[in-house]
Amino acid sequence: MKVLIIDDEINVRYVIRYIGEWKKYGINTILEASNGEEAKKIIEKQKPEIIFTDVKMPKMGGIEIIEWLDSISYPGKIILITGFDDYSFMRKAIQCNSFDYLLKPIEAAPFNRTLSEAVQSWITENKEAGVLEDAKRLRLNQLATQACMGEVFDLMELSSSLPKAKAYDLTLISFYQMHHSEPYIQLLADELIEKKLGNAFTLQHDHSLSLVLTINQQWLSVEEWINKQFDIPIRIVNGESIPSLGKIHESFQTMQKAVEEQNFRTIHRLNDLDDARRMQDIVSYVDTYYMEEISLEKLSNRFFLSREHISRKFKQQTGMPLSKYMIKLRIERAKYLLREKDETIYTIALLLGYQDEKYFSKLFKKVVGVTPFEYRNSQLEVGNS
Repeated sequence: MKVLIIDDEINVRYVIRYIGEWKKYGINTILEASNGEEAKKIIEKQKPEIIFTDVKMPKMGGIEIIEWLDSISYPGKIILITGFDDYSFMRKAIQCNSFDYLLKPIEAAPFNRTLSEAVQSWITENKEAGVLEDAKRLRLNQLATQACMGEVFDLMELSSSLPKAKAYDLTLISFYQMHHSEPYIQLLADELIEKKLGNAFTLQHDHSLSLVLTINQQWLSVEEWINKQFDIPIRIVNGESIPSLGKIHESFQTMQKAVEEQNFRTIHRLNDLDDARRMQDIVSYVDTYYMEEISLEKLSNRFFLSREHISRKFKQQTGMPLSKYMIKLRIERAKYLLREKDETIYTIALLLGYQDEKYFSKLFKKVVGVTPFEYRNSQLEVGNS
């Protein structure tokens, strides 16, 4: 947390710095200003949570500061400090929602008590505000999901989260599933709301998908912002412009089909570390699902990398192509099943993804040197000896 001390007397600022139990109350930055004009610049840039300000100062006094802070609904806690025990100051402080009022000379005990109370009040208010904001965001995500799925939703409530416009452009963003997309969509939503361009929603039925609604013909500038701010790859499908939020379902279905059919554009920023982690994810995925049908195309769709890139990097990582690596895993599993289970060879072949028992037996012999039947018998002989 940050504290700003505003006083034209340097010795007063020194005393406050000295007596404050800053670390105890979670204060890690102490800022200073000698007058109100200097303080305004610091407040706008640094946004301190707690402000101690003298009343009478050159250029701009404390009363003017708290009036300005009140006019912009500043969420920080303001404490007036003065050498004058004047009720008019106290009344003005109350009117402008100041937190407290301290008299000079400043004493350590009352100062730190006020500091403690101000910090706790700020934490409590912001925690409550954060919970309410999270609940509101979840509600909007649910409404957007209902609209996409063709379910009944509160059109007026969803409309209230968007700037008024004659038409909206819909865009579907698809995230790589191993990334946590929520912070990125929240960042985008905050930017769109601040610029009055639209809003962004995480779809609750599939957290790798997000719906973006922007006012007509503004998407290009939004995409430029995404390209600069997002450090992970995303896929983008632009939908048609709709005159009403009631048309979201039809447009979403078209965009979702486009994603499934690979008709998307990619914003792709991949550093070496992310590339290495992605390949680890791919190898881990193959190690888990090797009994299913896995192709370079399937991995490409799932992990946001080209088939050529996966093929090259997979061989570097495992020492063999994907097809040979899967055969190796399947044969090792087959050997285990032949040793430890009583399943028929046909059943084992099916479990490993092979529909043809003869093909499986031929492949097994090529890799192991004996047929599955011969391997099982040899293992039984070893167990009985």
